[in-house]
Amino acid sequence: MSGLLVAGDGFGASSAPSPAVLSPALLTKLSSLLPQTAQPVTLLTRRSSISTVQLELQVANAGGDPGVLRQIAVSAARGIKPVYDERLNISPEEFRKYVVFQETLVSTGKTFRLAVTRDATRVTFGDGPSMNGVLRGVSVDLKTGEMRSPEGFTARPATVPANDDPNRGLEVKTGFQWRIFGSNATQGRGVNGTLTLLHLSSGRIVLAYKRNSMMDNKINQGELIVDYTRP
Repeated sequence: MSGLLVAGDGFGASSAPSPAVLSPALLTKLSSLLPQTAQPVTLLTRRSSISTVQLELQVANAGGDPGVLRQIAVSAARGIKPVYDERLNISPEEFRKYVVFQETLVSTGKTFRLAVTRDATRVTFGDGPSMNGVLRGVSVDLKTGEMRSPEGFTARPATVPANDDPNRGLEVKTGFQWRIFGSNATQGRGVNGTLTLLHLSSGRIVLAYKRNSMMDNKINQGELIVDYTRP
């Protein structure tokens, strides 16, 4: 996997999907996408980049200074935020509009076996090397699709709309997303997180969990993104 464009934390979802009771067909699909016991995976990471393609077209049409434009393009390629220059012959508003910040998922090249077990009714995540405790204690009920967090809260899944436009994010065939939130001040527990499971057009499956967690009044943040294939 290289350079897959991401649209925010939703991985291609244009807005937060609404949870719903899953049909038997969707539950079967969910089960087929969730990892198997000790699933081999590849660790992914987010990488930010800056696109100046639209800016270059706009400046060329406006008769802006090509030398300044080249300097901006070089800076952007190095990940340096471009600075407006009036010699571009466009307004500051147009400049901000056409400098596009993008985020992609890229492979780290690191592979490992996911600490996960499953039986006929539930998939349960543990912890292991490269997982950094992010998914530890998270489980998904295969009969209902409900997610349960180690902090003691639950969330229902929503389906993620398909996307076949690579400019709008990951090319997704189907997917599911859980947005989990809850707090218990008395017990010192809370969570605010998003679990995403996507079946890409390439056939790969992306599993990602990003969360802020509190256990015993101790706050912990984490994110884990992996991809894998299922037979």
